[in-house]
Amino acid sequence: MQDSSISIAYSPCPNDTFIFNQLAQQAGVKTYLHDVETLNNFAFEDKYDITKLSFHAWILLKDRYELLNVGSALGRGCGPLVISKDENSLNADSVIAVPGEYTTAHLLLRLWSPQLHNRIFMPFDQIMDAVENGEADAGVIIHEGRFVYQDRGFKCLQDLGEWWESTTGQPIPLGCIAARKSLGAARISEIEDALKKSILLAFDDPESATEYIKAHAQELDDAVTSEHIKTYVNDFTLDLGDEGRTAIAKLEEMAKATGVIQ
Repeated sequence: MQDSSISIAYSPCPNDTFIFNQLAQQAGVKTYLHDVETLNNFAFEDKYDITKLSFHAWILLKDRYELLNVGSALGRGCGPLVISKDENSLNADSVIAVPGEYTTAHLLLRLWSPQLHNRIFMPFDQIMDAVENGEADAGVIIHEGRFVYQDRGFKCLQDLGEWWESTTGQPIPLGCIAARKSLGAARISEIEDALKKSILLAFDDPESATEYIKAHAQELDDAVTSEHIKTYVNDFTLDLGDEGRTAIAKLEEMAKATGVIQ
C-alpha cells in the first residue's frame, strides 16, 4: 500500500481481527476498533476511510460508501438468535433487547416479526444480562453470544438466520467492509487487494493472528474463538461473488418492500 495514512475501523470480534491482523501491521495504516453499532453510527459522520458496517447500515449509506468484495460476514448457519429465559412466545408488548438500531440483526428482527415494536438498543455484550435481570423479555444476540447462550440457561426462540434462509433460499448477509467513495477507485482497489492478501495469509497461517485476536476478544475461550472464526469467515469473505451479491440485493429489496428502509 501507499505510504499515505489511511484509517481503518473494524470490530474487536475474532472474525475481524483474524482477517485484519496482517493489514493492521502495515506502515501508514491506522486502526480503530469499536463495537459494530458504534462503527455504523460513525459511518454516518464519515469518520473512517475504511470501515466495518452492518449490511443494514451499508444499504442506508451506499451512496457514500463502496462495498468491498472482500471482508464480509455472510453465509449460512450464522444468523442472529432471538433468546429468552423460557420458551414462552413473544407478543406485541414484549420488550426486545437489540444490539443497535442499524445492525442487520435489528433489520432481520423487523422483517421476521414487525409487531415487536418495543425494541430497546444496547451493546451486544449487555443483551443477555438485560434478559437475565428482566430488563427485556427477550434479546437478539450476535457474535460470540450464539456460542455461549445455552451455557447461561437461555432458550432460542428463533434463529433469524434459519428464518432468512428458509424464506429466501439465500445465505444471510450480516456485515461488510466498505470504503468512502471519496477515496477514489484506484485507492479503494489497492486497499481491497491489501485486505485480500491479509485474509489469505490468515487462512494459510491461522496461528499468526492468535495474539492479535486474543488481545481484543470479548470471549477468551479458545474453543469459542475458533468456532466464531469458522462460522463468520468463509469463501464469501474472500469473494462475495454472484451469490453473495444476490443475497445482499434480496435483503435490500425486502427491507424496502416492507417499509423498514424507505
